[in-house]
Amino acid sequence: MITLIYAQDRQGGIGKDNKMPWHLPNDLKFFKKTTMGHSILMGRKTFESLNKRLLPGRQSIVLTRDAKYGQDIEGLKVVNSLEEALQYAEKEPLMVIGGAQIYKEFLPYADEIICTQIDETFDADTFIPPIDETKWQLVRIEPGKVDPQNPYAHQSEWWKRR
Repeated sequence: MITLIYAQDRQGGIGKDNKMPWHLPNDLKFFKKTTMGHSILMGRKTFESLNKRLLPGRQSIVLTRDAKYGQDIEGLKVVNSLEEALQYAEKEPLMVIGGAQIYKEFLPYADEIICTQIDETFDADTFIPPIDETKWQLVRIEPGKVDPQNPYAHQSEWWKRR
């Protein structure tokens, strides 16, 4: 099972300068709760945007062509091809957490998308295409709480492949 998980703004923006262009602590808590106990796969740039830090309670996997990448980071798993990652996903559920190129590569193989839609437009330089509703069915929506720390209206959506 392969799940893509991400947050996006109204225009499909997911990042700016290898960072999220918004601050929504509730969405970060949602991400942690949803990914906890799972294997998470990301590209090298996304991993480096986390300061090469493993996220606790999750098996971190980095997809990179550099065969020697991460050898000095205990607990990090590195895969060097899409095929190697797909073989891993045959044995264990995999949550793909970014970046944009990694989402694009895994979309044809994904079974589920979990997307936080943020009802705002941000200055972004990285985008994800809209979800194709002819291929995906919306099965659940969970509204996010708006408060002083989480100032943007948002909702989490679960999509299953048709």
